[in-house]
Amino acid sequence: MLTLPDVMIRPIVEAALLEDLGRGGDLTASLLPHDAVLSAAFVARKPGRVAGLACARLAVHALDPQASIEAVVEDGAKLEPGAVLAKVRANARALLSAERTALNLLGCLSGIATLTEAYVEAVRGNGAVIVDTRKTTPGLRALEKYAVRCGGGVNHRYGLDDAILIKDNHVAACGGVAEALKRAREVAGHLTPIEVEVDTLEQFDVALAHAPDVIMLDNFSLAALAEAVRRCGGKVRLEASGGVTLQTVRSIAETGVTAISVGALTHSAPVLDIGLDAI
Repeated sequence: MLTLPDVMIRPIVEAALLEDLGRGGDLTASLLPHDAVLSAAFVARKPGRVAGLACARLAVHALDPQASIEAVVEDGAKLEPGAVLAKVRANARALLSAERTALNLLGCLSGIATLTEAYVEAVRGNGAVIVDTRKTTPGLRALEKYAVRCGGGVNHRYGLDDAILIKDNHVAACGGVAEALKRAREVAGHLTPIEVEVDTLEQFDVALAHAPDVIMLDNFSLAALAEAVRRCGGKVRLEASGGVTLQTVRSIAETGVTAISVGALTHSAPVLDIGLDAI
């Protein structure tokens, strides 16, 4: 699994720490002696998948560069309640000041990984991959898309410069699916994929005739998805999108689509309950 280097994560962690420390630093931590040392463990309270251990490590090291942090598991590991994720020994003031930032990021990312795994398991054996969207928390996209990978999902485009994705408003502004795809061919580089969103089988037929790399089937019924797969005959990749839930995702996968995009992976994942316990 492609991991993120510290240079990408550190600015996010430091911004979160600065937000928490405010204008005067941690007032409560001043109750402790300067040289007090604390040993603690990051512990899972609920079952799930872990993601974001580097965030916890960098949060602690930002305030105590000499802290000792031992990861017990790796990102992507399955967790049971009571599982120890990492052990840390650090200056007590620093550790307690970094605690909330570390847990916020670790819990948020582990929640995304956990929800992603649930979707991946729901479609297992049907060939469709679960992909994320750009419906991410501003400033946290790299981390949230990484968490999707930790849960077994696949990343859609990272940003607007990864690919040409012609949505319904682009189609309207261009005057139709055919014209939008014609213009896309004129501007796309040889390594730039083209995807177009369609709302009906009629639009699908037009798109298929222009052979984009991917056709997104937006809010299609199960019957319409299956018909699109039949008409496509494997010529292009098909992505189902819109209103996907854990209750419906397997039925969608069974239609034969290539990918299923789920915005909920990043915009609606519950935080995984993880705590920091003194030991």
